[in-house]
Amino acid sequence: MTVQETRTAETRRPGIGRGAVRLPRAARRRALCILLASAAVPLAGAVWIGVTGLLARSELLAAQRNLDALRQSVVAAPAHGPARKQQWEQSVRSAAARAARAHRLTTGPAWYTAAHLPFLGDPLRTVRGAAYAADRLAGDVLAPLTRALPVAASDGRGDGISGALMSLQQHAPDLVRAAHVATQVQADVHGLPASTWLPTADRARAVLTRQIDRLAPAMNDASVAARVLPPLLGAQGERRYFLAFQNIAEARGTGGLPGAFALLRADGGRLSFERFGNNTEMEPVKPDLDLGADFNARYAGSDPTHVWPNSNMSPHFPYAARIWAAAWRKHTGERVDGAIAVDPVTLSRFLRVTGPAHMADGTVLTADNVVDLTERVSYARYSDVARRKAFFVDAARAAAGPLITAADDSSRLPALLVALNDAQRDGRLKVWSAHAEEQSLLETRPYSGTLPNTPGPFAGLVVNNAAGSKLDYYLDRSLVWEAGACSGGRRAVTVTMTLTNRAPASGLPGYVTLRDDKPPYRTRPGDNRLLLSYYAGAGAAFTGATLDGRPAQLVQGVERGHSVFTLDMELPAGSRRTLVLHLLEPHANGTPTLLRQPLVTPLRATVKPGGACGA
Repeated sequence: MTVQETRTAETRRPGIGRGAVRLPRAARRRALCILLASAAVPLAGAVWIGVTGLLARSELLAAQRNLDALRQSVVAAPAHGPARKQQWEQSVRSAAARAARAHRLTTGPAWYTAAHLPFLGDPLRTVRGAAYAADRLAGDVLAPLTRALPVAASDGRGDGISGALMSLQQHAPDLVRAAHVATQVQADVHGLPASTWLPTADRARAVLTRQIDRLAPAMNDASVAARVLPPLLGAQGERRYFLAFQNIAEARGTGGLPGAFALLRADGGRLSFERFGNNTEMEPVKPDLDLGADFNARYAGSDPTHVWPNSNMSPHFPYAARIWAAAWRKHTGERVDGAIAVDPVTLSRFLRVTGPAHMADGTVLTADNVVDLTERVSYARYSDVARRKAFFVDAARAAAGPLITAADDSSRLPALLVALNDAQRDGRLKVWSAHAEEQSLLETRPYSGTLPNTPGPFAGLVVNNAAGSKLDYYLDRSLVWEAGACSGGRRAVTVTMTLTNRAPASGLPGYVTLRDDKPPYRTRPGDNRLLLSYYAGAGAAFTGATLDGRPAQLVQGVERGHSVFTLDMELPAGSRRTLVLHLLEPHANGTPTLLRQPLVTPLRATVKPGGACGA
């Protein structure tokens, strides 16, 4: 080997190929630093996300505490002067500031990049979305809502509803915008990942979803109220309304039999009752009213426009309201500007705000006893029908007094509005306006009692008492809606409805167990008879039904586009009966809209939706 060959061989080291260039020591040091820095950046990012995530969580929890304090303050006992509203605004400002900080903490390159990582970034996307939602809700929704709340005077009373109307008119544009933001945020929250590898993030999203699903409809209610309440309550001139008290011991489509009634006057936000009466006065009246061929075909045998006890068999409240308004005009020659329906549960909620009401005979109505007194006890106390009907009117008149007083008291108005919201949410408060522009706005909200005529999955269990008894005080109802397989663009749907008659076999007054239908078969005291109607989505096709496991035939009809299936059912005392319907629905993707008929015992509903059907 030559000297040159020896030198060449010595330079060949393992791992260094022919022609390789060896970096100087300084360059190698710089390369190592770059490698270490590249490895440290993700680690630093992870640490940053962890730290800021904990700080954001702390800010959001603090904001939640502020809002909890606000909620408790709004429904608290009366407080004096503007200080209370200042307390509300301070709570919202604090919550908004903390939510804004949480949002800022979850922005920036580290959060953005990590949140867009497949799978790993899903919980981070949820956290970022939740912080952004909280920021918008506190700053753009709750802040304008709080500013719109009326202020009590220094004596704690103020102008009540009339003052609230002025505030609504002033802040109506802000409330409309806030409702729009709430709807946007609701859509954003529903678009966040629901199931990730981090259970804490999933639980936070679930809680936020429940909250926004309550807030968004409430804000839409407030938006409509800001536009429609001022004229409804006489801001532009006197208004008069037919107010029906529904007796939910005898079921009707909108709730219960229209029993006692009152004429409500509104002028500049000041409310008063002009007179009270009962159904005996209205039963002879036969108004001239045509509600259309579909309505006539559906209810031909019951004649709701001429038979007062049947006037609200349909669950579509505007039908009943128009009948009542037409009947009042024919009876008195007076036009009303609308109609309102309430029930004893609504009175109970009002009495919880106003305090007890005292009747002329010494009976004290409270939030805890008014339903039982009017729907059960009165039938045992009074054997004379006329005296019992007078008791219902006296009870309505007694409850009206404290209600009017509370409506004029700004310090109690927020709690009264909460009670109103609870009543309309459960379908126990319904409002119709005879003015078309107002009614078009009302129909977008649940308190209009409108049976929607839009396509989509729908489930409604409606019962009408066919016996003439007062046994629906003892009625329990449950509904299970379950989506099945798809075929040809349709989905199989199974609906299971169970009705239970808890009436005792003995001891009830004869008027309660009355069988005014005079059936050709033998019955016992406590046996009930119901017309059960199931309202499905538009175009639903009937494929079969069973009653207590045996094949059943139902009468099929249509109301406002809905397929309706009706069964005449005998429900003996102490019995439970189960009707199962099998349907094919053309629009059964997603969760159905539920129609909840308000009776003494609320409907128990279970929904089991399926995935989307293909084309």
